[in-house]
Amino acid sequence: MQNTAVVLFSGGQDSTICLIQAIREYEFVHCITFDYGQRHSYELDVARDIAKKLGVSSHKFINVSILNDLISCSLTRKNLSVSNFSKQQDMDLPDTFVPGRNIIFLTLASVYAYQLKAETLITGVCQTDYSGYPDCRNEFIIALNTAISLGISRKLIFKTPLMWLTKSEIWALADILGVLHFVINETITCYNGIKSDGCGQCNACHLRNKGLREYLSNQNTVKNSLHNKKTLYQTDARTDTSS
Repeated sequence: MQNTAVVLFSGGQDSTICLIQAIREYEFVHCITFDYGQRHSYELDVARDIAKKLGVSSHKFINVSILNDLISCSLTRKNLSVSNFSKQQDMDLPDTFVPGRNIIFLTLASVYAYQLKAETLITGVCQTDYSGYPDCRNEFIIALNTAISLGISRKLIFKTPLMWLTKSEIWALADILGVLHFVINETITCYNGIKSDGCGQCNACHLRNKGLREYLSNQNTVKNSLHNKKTLYQTDARTDTSS
């Protein structure tokens, strides 16, 4: 078992699966959750509850509400409505995109990892089935990982175990880990702040529910596909940040 990891944790489907996997692979797992004045602040309560249930080593909450002062988008302004899935498909960037969010999150989490002497920072970003956010792409993660390691003069490995998985494969991974129903019932992915199945209209709900339907209707095929990507989602493979 490896020693220490920090997990960026939102209480959503992806970060919860990353956290559960990390707990099985690291001796000490520390969560870090960010309050950036998001409209769906209920996710902070969900993240706290899940972390307690899973028994993480520690859980730190960081207030970065300055993002709310700097950025005007539907995730940081309650007076702006979240577009439904069909409308977001026509946008170059979704109205839920928060510029700089992952830059700030990963940078501050790296400072926390430095303090804890953690070797690994885990985030659940995914490029295969994602919402069109440029800061979820593999090339961004590699570039920031390189910059931060140079800036702190310490090798810190960013792990993205879900980067190359489809949403259906992510659900398959949850099932293989034995936590499918836990993730379905306990996590919050919805941009409108509704737990579990969510509002059913926003892009996050569309991706989550579509992936779950695809997995449940074709479990063996999806599990076989996941198996073929084994070295990409195992957090000790490190191929996710070197391709």
